[in-house]
Amino acid sequence: MPNSAFVQTCQTVKSGFYCDVLRRLRENMQRRRPKLWQEQTWLLHHDKAPSHTSVLTQTFLAKNNMAVIPHTTYSPDLAPCDFFLFPKIELKLKGRRFDTTEEIQAESQRMLDTMIEKDFQEAFQK
Repeated sequence: MPNSAFVQTCQTVKSGFYCDVLRRLRENMQRRRPKLWQEQTWLLHHDKAPSHTSVLTQTFLAKNNMAVIPHTTYSPDLAPCDFFLFPKIELKLKGRRFDTTEEIQAESQRMLDTMIEKDFQEAFQK
């Protein structure tokens, strides 16, 4: 199974899909960041999208002791992905042409794989 969860064209992100993403996130955290996993010092930040607030998702989060940073409804604060991650990827993809969706996904994944922990720490500190 790939590391990223790309949504298929015309697919709606529903609770089941999102829980699968969270399941893979947990597995990757346990494997790639064992210290954070053991100490339970990592936090999840997501917005109030319906798939994030559903009973199924909330049950999954509670059952797996996943701590979530609250995000106020209609908050003017942007999620880090909105001001850090997406613009960074968009800038690197700007002006490039791809023949297939798979090529875009592969290039996006390559960019994500090259980012280091320090990039993310700086984004959260800003």
